[in-house]
Amino acid sequence: MTHAITVENVTFAYDDRPVLRDVSLAIEEGEFLGLIGPNGSGKTTLLKIMLGLQQPDSGRVELFGTPADAFTDGTRLGYVSQHSSDGESTMPISVREVVTMGRYAHAGISPLDDEDAAIVDDALEQVGIADLADRRMSRLSGGQKQRTYIARALASEADLLALDEPTVGVDTESRDAFYDLLEDLNQRGITIVLIEHDIGVVTEHVDTIACLNGELYEHCGTAEFLESDALERAFSSARAAGTASVASGD
Repeated sequence: MTHAITVENVTFAYDDRPVLRDVSLAIEEGEFLGLIGPNGSGKTTLLKIMLGLQQPDSGRVELFGTPADAFTDGTRLGYVSQHSSDGESTMPISVREVVTMGRYAHAGISPLDDEDAAIVDDALEQVGIADLADRRMSRLSGGQKQRTYIARALASEADLLALDEPTVGVDTESRDAFYDLLEDLNQRGITIVLIEHDIGVVTEHVDTIACLNGELYEHCGTAEFLESDALERAFSSARAAGTASVASGD
C-alpha cells in the first residue's frame, strides 16, 4: 500500500517543553485513523506536523511520498481544525461561498466556471447540506458548520481529510450522523486522520488507532488496540507526569 503520511523519528518541543519524542508511524492511503491520548499529549502538534503546517525539531515527514516541507499540492489536503469556524461564523458569508473556496486553488487566476459550480454542488450533496447552500454560516449549528468545512475539502478534491476534535459542542444525534458521513467518505477512498476526545466513539468508527502521549504507545487495528494496554499506559504516564488534567490544544 502507498503511504499517505510517513512520520519518522519526529521530535518537537515548545521552547524547553518536550511535546513529541521520537515518533514514527506510517498511514496508508485509504486508512481511517483515530489519534487519541490525554490532554497535552501532542496530538494537535503531531497532526500539524503531519500536514506540513509545523516543522519538527528533528525527524522526517512525507505526504504522499514527498517531503512535507516541499509538498505543494495543497488541494489534496483538507484540514478542519478545532477553531475552523471562529472567523467565518461571524462573517456575512453563505455556506455555498465557503464551499466554493475549495475551488480557488484549482482555478488560479481564472474565473470559476460551470464545472467548478457543479463540483461545489456535488460536495454539498455528498455531506447532506445542499438545502443549506444559501444560509449564512452564523445561522448554522455546530454539526452543520463542520459538514460545511468537509464539503469545502471535498470541493478541493482532497485525498486526505484531517480533523481535530470536530464534534466538540455537537449533540449526540448530530455527532452520530457526522461519523456516518466520515465512514462513507472513507469507503470512497479518502484517507482520514481524526483527533477525538471520546475514545468510545473513536473505537466504534475508525479502522486503526494511534495512541500518543509524547511518544507513540501503539499504532494498530482497532480490535488489536482494544485488547492492548496502550491506553492505560499512556494515561498512566500522563498522571505520573501531572499532565492528564492540563487543558491544551493538544
